[in-house]
Amino acid sequence: MAAADRDVLPDTLKPTNYNISLYDLELGGAFSYQGTVKINVDIAKSTKTIVLNAHQLKLSKAELLVVYSKTQQTYEASNISYDEKSQRVSLGFPQELPPSSKALLTIVFSGTVNNVMAGFYRSKYKPAAPPVPSVPKDDDFHYMLSTQFESCDARRAFPCFDEPNLKATFDLDIEVPEDQVALSNMPEKETRKGKLPGRKVVSFEKTPIMSTYLLAWAIGDFEYVEDFTRRKYGGKSLPVRVYTTKGLKEQSRFALENAHQIIFGVDYPLPKVDLLAVHEFSHGAMENWGLITYRTTAVLFDEANSDAKYRNRVAYVVAHELAHQWFGNLVTMEWWSELWLNEGFATWVGWLAIDFLYPDWKVWGQFVTESVQTAFQLDSLRGSHPIEVPVRDALDIDQIFDHISYLKGSSVIRMLSGHLGVKTFLSGVSDYLKAHAYGNATTNDLWQALSKASGQDVTTFMDPWIRKIGFPVLTVAEEPGQISVRQSRFLSTGDVKEDDDHTTWWIPLGLKTNPDVAETASVSVTTKEDTIRNIDETFYKLNANQNGFYRTNYPPARLAKLGEFRSNLTIEDKIGLVGDAAALAVAGDGTTPGLLAFIEAFKDEDNYLVWSQVISSLVNLRSIFAQNEKVAAGLRQFSLKLVAPAAEKIGWEFKPQEDYLTGQMRSLFIASAGSAGHPGIVTEAQRRFHLYDSGVDKTAIHPNLRAAIFRIAIAEGGQEEYNAVKREYLSTTSVDGKEICLQSLGRVPTKELTVDFLDFLFSDEVAMQDIHSGAIALAANAKARLILWQYLKTNWSAVRAKLAGNSVVLDRFLKVSLIKFADHDVERDIADFFREKDNQGYERTLGVISDTVKGNASYKERDEKLILEWLEAHGYQ
Repeated sequence: MAAADRDVLPDTLKPTNYNISLYDLELGGAFSYQGTVKINVDIAKSTKTIVLNAHQLKLSKAELLVVYSKTQQTYEASNISYDEKSQRVSLGFPQELPPSSKALLTIVFSGTVNNVMAGFYRSKYKPAAPPVPSVPKDDDFHYMLSTQFESCDARRAFPCFDEPNLKATFDLDIEVPEDQVALSNMPEKETRKGKLPGRKVVSFEKTPIMSTYLLAWAIGDFEYVEDFTRRKYGGKSLPVRVYTTKGLKEQSRFALENAHQIIFGVDYPLPKVDLLAVHEFSHGAMENWGLITYRTTAVLFDEANSDAKYRNRVAYVVAHELAHQWFGNLVTMEWWSELWLNEGFATWVGWLAIDFLYPDWKVWGQFVTESVQTAFQLDSLRGSHPIEVPVRDALDIDQIFDHISYLKGSSVIRMLSGHLGVKTFLSGVSDYLKAHAYGNATTNDLWQALSKASGQDVTTFMDPWIRKIGFPVLTVAEEPGQISVRQSRFLSTGDVKEDDDHTTWWIPLGLKTNPDVAETASVSVTTKEDTIRNIDETFYKLNANQNGFYRTNYPPARLAKLGEFRSNLTIEDKIGLVGDAAALAVAGDGTTPGLLAFIEAFKDEDNYLVWSQVISSLVNLRSIFAQNEKVAAGLRQFSLKLVAPAAEKIGWEFKPQEDYLTGQMRSLFIASAGSAGHPGIVTEAQRRFHLYDSGVDKTAIHPNLRAAIFRIAIAEGGQEEYNAVKREYLSTTSVDGKEICLQSLGRVPTKELTVDFLDFLFSDEVAMQDIHSGAIALAANAKARLILWQYLKTNWSAVRAKLAGNSVVLDRFLKVSLIKFADHDVERDIADFFREKDNQGYERTLGVISDTVKGNASYKERDEKLILEWLEAHGYQ
């Protein structure tokens, strides 16, 4: 092994260029294909065996041509053996292969265009316009072909050295039907006639040096919209295209409008950038260099029929993936343990770009309520992991594509950029990109660049944030004219042991002492305890704008005082206060009655993002205490009283030129009031639903209200409403329609409908990429989540067989299905069920589920009586 802490390929040879030819594609039937790959390799030391990666491929021939100064010799492999578990193939040669900087490894192989959204795969879809004749099809669907190689699936498509630091250049030619379009990372170089009738061979220009996981190609009945970058690269504007299957290109104009504006301070090195909508996709999108692929809901937006929240999603995901063209593609992490260098950066830069393009969206508030709070939730578990996590086997990396790498990573970057100043931070990052362009880099390389740009020792104060597990809570004690602060690790279970609390973090206090001035004092805490003097007791606020990745535990009276100053706080401050109060209640460092009293005062709040955090905290409470009928009824009454005035005030009608946040607030209030049983909201939602479903008035439901109204109709209805939404799922042509229907169907009120919906979820009618959408809704539904678990146990063999072809999909399904329980018996049942099974690919997720459920259960047992007493005392019964 090249490194003792990693299971990597032998370092006997290194690739420098791949020349890949794909031909004899079977468009239908078994969807087989043939291929030849010629790999230029540098042989560092003599060997009789070449080991490289291959998975679900059959190699029929391998030979090595070695060029000497005046002669050359060909060696043919005499033995080809496979290690299925490690996804490697060994090529054995009868004689020793000599060291050489000029060797060519040629492999002839065959593979399958699979249907598991990994490697070279096919996506089914129903055409929006008549397709060309050669498009493969079955009874109900047509197919497009594309690739998804991150993290370790290039080896499913062609034999290769599939590790991120084994970079090379790539040449590709592919034989496709003459009436279809072939795309790859680089522009088309030439097209010639294929050997099969009606086929053509499309060749592409050589790529820059890059990792195997960034290679991509696609084949389909594509059309596109096009624009050009406003910035010139090498004196020229670059073409930016968004490709879709035929009939959908007009829905890609919003993505295009954003794409050509996303730039960075280092030149983009490719001659073009294409975005492609893929009908079945395991992730949200993939940053393949020059050919970025997206699931349809992350790149398409129908101005007339889409929910506006998808506009926000498209804008962000487009920006995130374009940020990767520099962060990850130009400079790649040296090994998967430093995945955060790719994902944390792309997440932060994506939000930075959207804040610039859409300042009225207030996206840093959205970042705090979605990204920061979500990262807190996972990182508050004892079984969390550091941002930079040791990865021995690359096949385990998919479990690290989680909220720590993406959301904690980006939150820590936001904290650091706020401390250094965004301009200084970006200057250091630009130096880092230039220094390591076309190569691989480590976290230390980044710290060195930022230290040089800022004149500060970034390594010393940032390393604990990256290499240590967890995050701190800062507990505040007040004395006349001063405050003392104590940092300790925060666990949602509240049972921090001495072994858990060995890290001392650098904490930027973000101390704000004047409610009318945005300026904050530049003070940091670098010890376990510290005292800050000259504090005006009238007003002070720590962690201004929730810029630091930590929670703050104020004395109860100070929290109440900050509530009184709400109008002087920023959106991010208010979100942070609510999020902290809710988390501290769960951990036992605060109380649930204290949380309820605090958020009760937010009934006059006028910002959607703050309301989103308030309601999210309430939804979590109602979920955890759902099995206690009295507490559940009291929390329902509390929720209704809190949101009813705002829901009634904002009304049902969307006004012309209404801003994005107001529209989203209307959707949130109607959904929340309906969930809490507001009679007027429920009745009006049902009226509009029946007008829409009957066809009497298809305009009765505004696109932004489909989710709210469908959910209310399902939860308050029965078989009729359930059947109606299922019909809508099967017939909708809206790009977001299927996702909205699945999320709504999961609100089913009975066991019979829950089981029927689960059967439907696992039928061929629901794409594998979307199954988790239904599972999320069922898990959030207190009437359905236990039935979901029982169904999963009873049908585990079938569930695993359907989802296990893609470990990302199975891992995600288990996590969203089981994480909402708050019952020790269920936690033990889950542990017992999986104890003797092969859980590779999701064992880390099972730990997260266990920690979360146990924490919820302990919280429920501890606070159940307290909450009931408070609710009764305040008239919520």
